[in-house]
Amino acid sequence: MKSNELFRASGIMALGTILSRITGFIRGILIVAVLGTTLLADTYNVANTMPNILYNLLVGGALTAIFIPQLVRSFDQEDGGDGFASRLITTISLILLVLVAIGVYFAPALVRLYAPEFFTAGFEAEKDISIAFTRYCLPQIFFLGLFTMLGQVANARGSFGPLMWAPIANNIVGIALFGGFLLFSTGVTTDSITPAQVQILGWGTTLSVVVQALVLVPVIKGLGIKIRPQWGLAGLGKSFGLAGWTLVYVLISQLGYLVTVNVATSAAVRSAQEGITRGVGYTPYTYAYYVMLLPYSIVTISIITAILPHISRLALAGDRQEVHVQLIRAIKLVGVITIPSSVAFLLFGPLITEVIFIGIPIQDARYIGYVLAALSFGLIAFSINLILIRGFNAFEDTRTQTISILIINLISVGLSYLFLNVLKNQWVTIGLGAAFSVSYLAGLFITLGLLKKHTGAIKVREFLGQHLRLLGAAIAVMAPLFALTEYLTWAGVQLSPLARAGELVLVMLSAFFGYLIAGRAAGVQEISMIRHLRDSVVRPSKDAE
Repeated sequence: MKSNELFRASGIMALGTILSRITGFIRGILIVAVLGTTLLADTYNVANTMPNILYNLLVGGALTAIFIPQLVRSFDQEDGGDGFASRLITTISLILLVLVAIGVYFAPALVRLYAPEFFTAGFEAEKDISIAFTRYCLPQIFFLGLFTMLGQVANARGSFGPLMWAPIANNIVGIALFGGFLLFSTGVTTDSITPAQVQILGWGTTLSVVVQALVLVPVIKGLGIKIRPQWGLAGLGKSFGLAGWTLVYVLISQLGYLVTVNVATSAAVRSAQEGITRGVGYTPYTYAYYVMLLPYSIVTISIITAILPHISRLALAGDRQEVHVQLIRAIKLVGVITIPSSVAFLLFGPLITEVIFIGIPIQDARYIGYVLAALSFGLIAFSINLILIRGFNAFEDTRTQTISILIINLISVGLSYLFLNVLKNQWVTIGLGAAFSVSYLAGLFITLGLLKKHTGAIKVREFLGQHLRLLGAAIAVMAPLFALTEYLTWAGVQLSPLARAGELVLVMLSAFFGYLIAGRAAGVQEISMIRHLRDSVVRPSKDAE
């Protein structure tokens, strides 16, 4: 892939992701306004997360890891890869339909697995609502798979934008759903919400995923790709062989997430038993995590989605050194955004969430900010780790990377249960954010060590100097702004919600432009990506082209 092609692909995806995240934010704000951050919100979020967990656990991770490399190889076939894609889509679709049926039948067991304390005495309403939401949301599994498969086919043919733009349709449906619900059904609780209202929210959420998948159908047709039902497993043996270790990888990851959900809901129930009914549990973690992923999604996902087909071709050609170079460039490029974002989340987390999540008590909104601050430490390592994992995928090595995710999740699980038992219940969710950060910081070094078998040793010093300069620039600019906002709070200055929003905008604009100046002064060449992404995107050697 030429550098200008990658620039265009990354730019289109970044724009699509930005719009997707903006609409997603609006949707998230409306969900919080409708359900709050109480146990009712946990019943919805646990149920709505379940399809993603099961999908990723059994199918999604394998598709992401193996689909593009295998599709790239299938282009050399006589039909241009259409037959391979058709057989894989047909086979995976059948698997997904069976998975949906099994999940719907065993919905009570799934809820018990992820939120066991909903089954304790006095929380029957939470249990019943969560089971109902789960059954309405589980059909999303099929359409998540369809969306991923069609999107990856488009990616492999060089069309990157639709996979990033389709979620906007998802969010628009969600905005209409929760916006309408907010207008006509305000103030619902676990005691007052009706079965009809649960159905509206559950089926409406699933409808948004259906729309997200179906908007890709005309895109595939427009690319001239002929996808049709095609039975048989001819040519899929290697794909499913590679999928085996990917499933182990995803299994480990999802078991770790199971612990996160389990610990968060346990803390919420225990807090409720102590009379603390607001702002604690899985919902604050979910929305803090969502905010934390914004820079990662906009920059990291856009870059690595565009680069994966290219480094897959490099790996196929045996150009290991160029893959090494590409990964380092991607790490540096992504760091330009993730490093200042991490500092901003750490220093201004409560201010950010207080402004974003309107319609709920200010204490609940600030609590989400404390969780965001705890997650901020892991943002940089999390993004780097994802880039390195794509290196394994390019070499079709789905086995070695499982060691890294195993260690990451062992650390996270150990810290999660430690915090559940030593922290006060209302602080456990913040502890989960810290557990995420510590686990990915430690796991980064493991992943670097494992990848050297393919790319040669990737030394931390190859990007550490640049990252430290970026970190210094971000802290130098944001620390005085943080001191100023804290002084205003200490001085007892009371700001209206609108003035608070103005304060955040002023702080972020000052931080952004100050960071640009400080970064350039520190000699960070990649800082120019904010204005000229073309100059700093991956530029493969002539031989690689």
